[in-house]
Amino acid sequence: MMQVNPYLNFSGNCEEAFEFYKSVFGGELYISRFSEIPSDDSAPQIDGNLIMHVSMPIGDGQVLMGSDRPDVMGATTAGDNVMVIVSPDRTDDAKRIFDALSDGGTVTMQFERTFWGADFGMLTDKFDINWMVNFDANQGS
Repeated sequence: MMQVNPYLNFSGNCEEAFEFYKSVFGGELYISRFSEIPSDDSAPQIDGNLIMHVSMPIGDGQVLMGSDRPDVMGATTAGDNVMVIVSPDRTDDAKRIFDALSDGGTVTMQFERTFWGADFGMLTDKFDINWMVNFDANQGS
């Protein structure tokens, strides 16, 4: 089974928004902050309190996800603050989907193993739709 979930980008108020969504939908928030990224001298300086990733299960197997988008990643504007995340069951399927979606588009993060253990990549397809492709064996998706 493949999941497709919305991914919302915010300009510094992601935590506030997800606390609100939690009050509406219930459930638990799973939060990672930019301060958790391993330090690298070449990495841009980002406020460590900002949300790198948050997820909140909603209903039967659906997940609402989001993050703050620091200025160094480009300002968030209406229309580009939503991404579609695809989470196939296998890493080879995730790679195939990533490669197909990126054909004629722009890769913003190469599909590779991340420091948090998932195989992950981001892109904007040739129709200007923002995508994240994720395979995380630890989550079974």
